[in-house]
Amino acid sequence: MALLCYACCSQISAMAHRSSLTKFPAGAIEGRTVVAPGVLNIELSSGRVTRIAHVMRSSSSFMGDIGFILRPRVARIPSRRKCLIPVASWFTSSQIASNVFTLGTAAVLPFYTLMVVAPKAEFTKKTMESSIPYVILGALYAYLLYFSWTPDTLPLMFASKYWLPELQGIAKMFSNEMTLASAWIHLLAIDLFAARQVYHDGLNNEIETRHSVSLCLLFCPIGIVTHILTKAVSGKN
Repeated sequence: MALLCYACCSQISAMAHRSSLTKFPAGAIEGRTVVAPGVLNIELSSGRVTRIAHVMRSSSSFMGDIGFILRPRVARIPSRRKCLIPVASWFTSSQIASNVFTLGTAAVLPFYTLMVVAPKAEFTKKTMESSIPYVILGALYAYLLYFSWTPDTLPLMFASKYWLPELQGIAKMFSNEMTLASAWIHLLAIDLFAARQVYHDGLNNEIETRHSVSLCLLFCPIGIVTHILTKAVSGKN
């Protein structure tokens, strides 16, 4: 009986040894365990046998049928997928409109201040010859226009059957804070340009322009009319 058991164990060990030399398809049985109930526990990794261990069983018959079962081993593999978390915007559209509105207003005030406080200073003359403020205002306007533009923008601008603006359409379009802020930046650029023209015309004709420039800040058409009247009164037409 001992001799018979020794022979069986030798035969199974030889089979396990041959299995360890057998290549399996890569990835097909990675990390799996081949179990011979009551005899062997064979672990496979990378297509090769890596460990063979005897398994005890309660059956009194050692020479029972041997079955091989493939059991996938559960391994904790850390996930390497990148977590796609949407990045929230730092500011809402209302905050962006408010910030650009304030920035644009603050950007033009130094130029009006120079034209009113020191109109004949060399620094003021050189500053008002620069095109930088208009580039800045143009960039701010384009920024707001891009974010405020919707498929309904053009239909609201040209709402009539003759493709002309209508008051109701313009009012509805300006109900959007981004659109309203872009219109404000548009007015600031035009008003500053008009004020500079008034300022330069006053220097060339040696007439007072402080009151006209001041009016151009908020009431540009009135500032232009005031400058025209000033020239008429001073006889510099």
